[in-house]
Amino acid sequence: MSLPLDVSVIIPAYRAEATIGRALRSVAAQTSPPREVIVVDDGSPDGTSATAEACRTGMGDIALKVVRQQNAGAGAARNRAVREASSTFVAFLDADDEWLPEKLERSFEVMEKKNLALVAHNYLAVETDGSTSPANCAAIFREGADPIVTLFRKGYLATATLITRRDIVFQAGGFDEGLRNAQDFDLWLAILGHGAVRFEVFDDILMRYHVTAGSITTNTGRRVRCCMEIALRFAPGLKDRPGGIYRNLWLRTLIVHAEAVQAHRTRGELLSALAMLLRCPFAVLGATLKCLSKTGTTRPSFLSQEHM
Repeated sequence: MSLPLDVSVIIPAYRAEATIGRALRSVAAQTSPPREVIVVDDGSPDGTSATAEACRTGMGDIALKVVRQQNAGAGAARNRAVREASSTFVAFLDADDEWLPEKLERSFEVMEKKNLALVAHNYLAVETDGSTSPANCAAIFREGADPIVTLFRKGYLATATLITRRDIVFQAGGFDEGLRNAQDFDLWLAILGHGAVRFEVFDDILMRYHVTAGSITTNTGRRVRCCMEIALRFAPGLKDRPGGIYRNLWLRTLIVHAEAVQAHRTRGELLSALAMLLRCPFAVLGATLKCLSKTGTTRPSFLSQEHM
């Protein structure tokens, strides 16, 4: 067996009794294993913690830590795991998803070859009926002149594909625990928005994202509100980038609402889709006024470098 990679795998889990075993088995099956896995059970009312503990014998030499906390959301669970981590790098996996066996090996190859501090890759979306479709995040990463602007507009980093240095997560303040949705998108913008961190999204498909009913990404209204709060938070930082503040803010607002319309349509919620469509021009106007009046939120810090 190869030596473990200097990486801690971060898995937030809530009501994940049925899927946490699959996620942990995918970590155990890595061609280059991680040093440790940290599962944070975010106050689940089911047997998530017990099921995770039962996987311990199948993890080989990979250290498994299972932590239980009161329910505080995915951001708080990830922050807790990052605090508990002991490796130089952290890799993120959700409890209902799974990695393909070469995920860690290939990610570290790309990072080391190009001297990067953050990498991500493509993935395969698995629908509830078993059908699959590839998500080409790497193509979106490469499509514009400035990957930071494209990230702000389209949010192409999938959290369960991402690996970065633990100290960078601390420097950015960790996940915003006040956001009930899109905390990961917010953190990636905080880490990458200043342009000092070298990163890349490469083409390999190395993760299966399982679409599940009731996941946090299905709460469309809440997702729109959180994404717009994040847009207002980071739009001023685009002043000197292609498109400037307002064009990028307008495009982000349109994309957020278009995605929400599509989500409602997919679930057969046609009236909600129409309402979201009609709301879009008012959202553009409201975002513009808030940005002009500088009423966007300041990003809080939830991880202190003193506790690294």
